[in-house]
Amino acid sequence: MDHYAVVGNPIEHSKSPLIHAMFAEQTGQQLEYDKLLAPLDGFEASVRDFLRNGHGVNVTVPFKEQAWALVDEHTAAAERAGAVNTILRREDGSLLGDNTDGKGLVRDLQVNAGLSLQGLSILLVGAGGAARGVIQPLLAAGPAHLCVINRTVSKAEELASLFVDQGPIAAAGLQWLVEPVDLIINATSASLAGDVPPIPESLIEPGRTWCYDMMYSNGETVFNQWAREHGAARCIDGLGMLVEQAAEAFALWRGVRPDTAPVLAKLRNA
Repeated sequence: MDHYAVVGNPIEHSKSPLIHAMFAEQTGQQLEYDKLLAPLDGFEASVRDFLRNGHGVNVTVPFKEQAWALVDEHTAAAERAGAVNTILRREDGSLLGDNTDGKGLVRDLQVNAGLSLQGLSILLVGAGGAARGVIQPLLAAGPAHLCVINRTVSKAEELASLFVDQGPIAAAGLQWLVEPVDLIINATSASLAGDVPPIPESLIEPGRTWCYDMMYSNGETVFNQWAREHGAARCIDGLGMLVEQAAEAFALWRGVRPDTAPVLAKLRNA
């Protein structure tokens, strides 16, 4: 039986084993999927040891950039993202690295939520690895404008400069913009600490602006709570993105893409 795992630190909270078990059952695939806690200074050794017999891994925080350096070849998505969240061990033993986060985000927005990104003004909050991983797929969806905003403006400018050939992208500070936009995506981890990025509430036009938090929790995230209190038309958390990026990884490994809708519905109900 083929073996897979999700690697991270911490890792106990991960829903990936449950998600991939549902994918396997749905598609009739025989596989085992586990959690792998890697020491902060022992990621490469942990992954190489697992992949001596294992067939692939998902990579979560804080190891996605280390995973990028570990693999032998990158997909175009991983090359652009500068990070890897999915590794496939090929028959010759070489490692292929992909980044499915951006595809997962865009699919969750467009398919699950029914929001076409074509022609929209999008604000991406944060300039870390999570933001970098989703910019190329967002621009490929055809927005009118994508602006990366960050507390350290130079980081936002540096990130935007990497994608100027992909579409209309700019950078700004957290407080620089005040006019409403169509979509605000929170790519910071502030919600995990119970905080909201200090951005102007005027960015939300009641009944028009959608807000998306790439984080998720058992209840409403604090970012989405803030957005709802200021009249956001729709508030979405990152659970759908988690399921969709997992489906992209499953397709890379197994050659079949599972139907995500029943899996996401089951997780929501739970």
